[in-house]
Formats: sequence, structure tokens, C-alpha cells
Amino acid sequence: MQQLTPEGSRIVNDLAQRYGFSTDAVTHMMIAVLNGNGGMAQFSHPEFGGSGQWMQGGMMMLGDMFNYGLKNSVGGLCQEISNILANQPGLLRSGSFQSQSQSGGGQQNQASGSPMGQSSLFVPDPNQNWWPQDLGSPSSTGSQNNVQYAYFPNICRLAVKTGGDVWVYDTQNHQIGGFSQQQGMGSSITFSSQFGTVSLGTLPVVSQNGQTPQPPAPQASTPPPSQPAPSSTNSSANEASVFDAIAKLGELRDKGFLSDDEFNSKKSELLGRL
Repeated sequence: MQQLTPEGSRIVNDLAQRYGFSTDAVTHMMIAVLNGNGGMAQFSHPEFGGSGQWMQGGMMMLGDMFNYGLKNSVGGLCQEISNILANQPGLLRSGSFQSQSQSGGGQQNQASGSPMGQSSLFVPDPNQNWWPQDLGSPSSTGSQNNVQYAYFPNICRLAVKTGGDVWVYDTQNHQIGGFSQQQGMGSSITFSSQFGTVSLGTLPVVSQNGQTPQPPAPQASTPPPSQPAPSSTNSSANEASVFDAIAKLGELRDKGFLSDDEFNSKKSELLGRL
């Protein structure tokens, strides 16, 4: 929970006295309106009749639905808190950057515009600007479950914090408009751009926890398999077939089918194959 500064506590005390609520109830409502970006609030406090919802423009829902006096007081408190927050530098955000879940549960948050400035109401959170400071100020931030995003379109960078690690990606020519985190089996993070829905894993990694990732070492090429040497068995079989052929030629010569010259010619040819 965000902590109030002395100035924030002074404002809460003033609101509590004028609207007749405790400082705990007013602080609860201030955080609720802040989480609703100044335009709405979902709250649950016994002084407000339990669970309820307020939306700028007059919509009010209370657990004690017929207590019109309480409705007027809570509505007035919410509207005044909204006006106070709007006058704080960079406290409320605007824009269209989105972070949402496609399946499964979990808390989610979305915001755009300038990051939260040095508000006089709340003590600065040391973990607020979790991205590398050399990236500057993001145009959009978002969070869901244990994943946080910060988008820097002017330098084509996207920072993602998950599992305690901070990854910085090169967004190239993508104009990122929002994120989607799928839960459960095959969970993945995707983002939407002018090219449609794209997986975060397709972006080049610039750094992890401030360190430039090392390229993978080249794999050694596999030498071609050596040609097997001719086996002695094949050589012996070749010699045997040559000698058998010469023996048959000798028989043909002895029977008068071949002359000595023909026999010697064929014999020389066969011996040349060895």
C-alpha cells in the first residue's frame, strides 16, 4: 500500500473532518480512486456500507443501497479526491496502452502517458522505476500478475520485468499498442502492433539485468564420414572370379574353340583387372 506524505496526511485529515469519516476510510478511498485513475473507484470499507463502486459522472453503488445520505457523502468524497489527484503532477495517466489477460485470473493494471511524478501526496516508491535509467521515461507502462512492462517508442525499446529479471527488447518497427499474457499450459506473452498480434519472443534481446547477452558459440562442423577401405574379402572374391574365367578359357582352348593367340589376349585382359 502506498504511504502518505505529511502533506497527504494533512489532506486526508481535512477530508475526514469535513465528510464525517475516519482517516482510515478516507485513505482507503483515496487509494481506490487512484487505482481507478481518478475516474472510478472500487472499494470495500464498513464506513461506506461495505463493498461499493463509484464512477465519475454520478454513478454510485453501495451495499447500503437505500442510504441516500451516505451515497451523497461518499459521492462527494470521491469527486473531491478525484479533483485533488488530477492536480498532482503526473499522478493520473491517460492513453490507450493496454495490458490484459486472455485466459485465467490474476490482477492486471494498465496505464499510459507520463510516469508518476513526484506527487506531494505519496512517498515515492523506490521500486517504481524498475527499468534501466538510461532508457529515460516510458510513454506507457502496464502490469499483470508478476509481469511489468515499460514502453519507450522514441528509442524503440521495451522493458519487461518478470521473475525478478529485467529484459530489454528492440521493438524495431513495431508500434506497440498493448500486451496480452496467457495463463496456464503454454503460457506466453504477446503484443499488438500495426502488424497484428506478435510473440514477444520474436523481438531481439538488447540486455538482461543490464548485461548484453552473449551470442551462442558456433558449433563445430561435423567431418564427413570417411570412406571405408576395400575389404580383403571383396579383393579375394575378385581375384577368384578372374582365375576361374582364365581356367574356363583354357578349357575352351584345349577343346579347339580358341586359338593360342585368342586365349593369350583374353588372359591378358582378365589379368589387367587385378
